[in-house]
Amino acid sequence: MVVRVSRRPGHHQRSRTMDGNPPKFEANIALLGAENVGKSALTVRFLTRRFIGEYGDIESIYSHCDTIDGREICFNIWDSVCPQLGIADHNNKQLQWADGFILVYSICDRASFTAVEQQVQRIRQARVSSSKCPVSAPIVVVGNKRDLRHRRTVSSEEGRLLALAADCGFFEISAAENYHGVLLAFHGLADLIRETRALKKGAAGIKGIVRSVSAVFGRRRSEAQD
Repeated sequence: MVVRVSRRPGHHQRSRTMDGNPPKFEANIALLGAENVGKSALTVRFLTRRFIGEYGDIESIYSHCDTIDGREICFNIWDSVCPQLGIADHNNKQLQWADGFILVYSICDRASFTAVEQQVQRIRQARVSSSKCPVSAPIVVVGNKRDLRHRRTVSSEEGRLLALAADCGFFEISAAENYHGVLLAFHGLADLIRETRALKKGAAGIKGIVRSVSAVFGRRRSEAQD
């Protein structure tokens, strides 16, 4: 079973290319989490549909194209080996690069859940204080290793409440047993990124209209005074 909590979707018009197809959509996604929570297993499961349990400490950026609702999506996935998100240049590069984040914890490891709580706050604070990246970036929290219920130390309800409080998406999955759950997590984040971009574009358009109207009325006031 996949447990999902997501933000309410926005409504927006989809643009289309000359041939009538929606344009390709590209999403940069950073995976973060403590050691041994299954970040790399999650990534490889999404890329290949296969589960591989053992990985070395190798940081990689993967690219993978998929189709969602008839639209081609290109995922660039930064699988980080850094368990903590601090102020180091390396992590700042991730913050500036990423359009969205997947924060992974193990339902069998409460410390990894606590780390995700801290990471959510660090991402929000770092993006607010940085002039090089947009403030708003969607986050999806993923509780992994659902197949190990007998070793559970973090309840599904705790994961849901964290996601609701932080305005994040939430999925509880087993990368070992269920490809579909992994797919939903990545596709869910892609949807949130797309919605965020549409909202930003709409807000920018409204600001432009307001500036234009203000300029017109400013000129008219000047002419009237003359």
